[in-house]
Amino acid sequence: MSTDDRQDQSPYREDVQPESTTRRSLLKGVAGAAGVAAMPNFLFPALAQGERLVPFTDVPETFLVNPVRPNSTHWLDTREIDSYFTDNEDFYLVQHYGQPEVDNDSYRLRVTGMVDKELDLSLDDLKQRDVFEQQVGFECGGNGRRLFNGLVGNAYWRGVTLHRLLEEAGIQDGAKEIVFFGADIQLQEVHSRGVEVEKAFARSLSIEDAMRPENMLAYEMNGEALPHYHGKPVRLLVPGHYGVANVKWLTQIHVQDRRYMGRFMGRDYVTLKKENVGGVERWVENSVAEMNLKSTIVRVVENGGNYTIQGFALNDGTPLESIEVKVDDGPWRRAQINPRSTKYAWKLFSFDWADATPGEHTIVSRVTDINGNVQLTEAEMPEKPASSYWEDFAQFPRTITL
Repeated sequence: MSTDDRQDQSPYREDVQPESTTRRSLLKGVAGAAGVAAMPNFLFPALAQGERLVPFTDVPETFLVNPVRPNSTHWLDTREIDSYFTDNEDFYLVQHYGQPEVDNDSYRLRVTGMVDKELDLSLDDLKQRDVFEQQVGFECGGNGRRLFNGLVGNAYWRGVTLHRLLEEAGIQDGAKEIVFFGADIQLQEVHSRGVEVEKAFARSLSIEDAMRPENMLAYEMNGEALPHYHGKPVRLLVPGHYGVANVKWLTQIHVQDRRYMGRFMGRDYVTLKKENVGGVERWVENSVAEMNLKSTIVRVVENGGNYTIQGFALNDGTPLESIEVKVDDGPWRRAQINPRSTKYAWKLFSFDWADATPGEHTIVSRVTDINGNVQLTEAEMPEKPASSYWEDFAQFPRTITL
């Protein structure tokens, strides 16, 4: 399946996502065990008696999600988020080269290239190292308003830190990049000349980026062994980066002295936008990497005539100053941010819409970080080709009728 086919699958279809009551119950227990406060406005729980979702008027009645299946993209219906940690079976999925079956017992992870000591590790070898755990939420680089920001998820991950593994191998002088290869492999046409070669999905990081202490190799997700579709048995996690960086079915870490120019670094997941370069307006291409500052409203809840606006924010981990909500042409007003959200988890927010009035309304959120960076409006976004959907992080007005 081509990337274009993968990203442009229509959300307006009749496929229905199966429910998993047992797993949802388990994950809500995991959320409690991880220290997340039981605060209804922040945890997006299942609706209580007397509560109802107020439908957005910008969402077609035919909007549904794809079920999880091979070679398919799965997104969340963000109106129905009902737990702090996303159910393993509902966490978004984007597949590139299929889903390889990797046997846990025979699994090997190799660290090769410009290192003092190459490593060849089994899954048990990894599990015998010091355990590292953290909350990490992220979205696809192609997430945006066309899917109502449904290519997203937040989970509790367990594994080992990447930097200690690299320190054990010893990075040699002159090394510039580290390439992470997955076991998902496919014939790929290169140079648009009809030449096909076998390529693995791969992404790279600079040495500096790879050595960040929060980067990890995860083998558990929300208290369970890493599920098949999410990269069993081991995947890379680069907190603060778009999901494409989190290579699944990880089998090789290669240190080299040159830039890696594979498809998903140099040609795909590349944002083309107009920038001012030394006083000259130029079209610039950048690999999708760190997540941009973004918030979005995902639901409005009514209970006894009282209305609450809820949503989430994501970014590269920079602490936030505020999340604000605006109704129609009114002022920006501060929302409450879940105080238990950690650096790289999504930040859930809630705004009590105390002065809601009957009629049609437009509501929008914006997030500001501690450096004074404010989420851009659509008009402020860098100019991009109309067909480009990478890095859609503009403010997203929603429409609703009370």
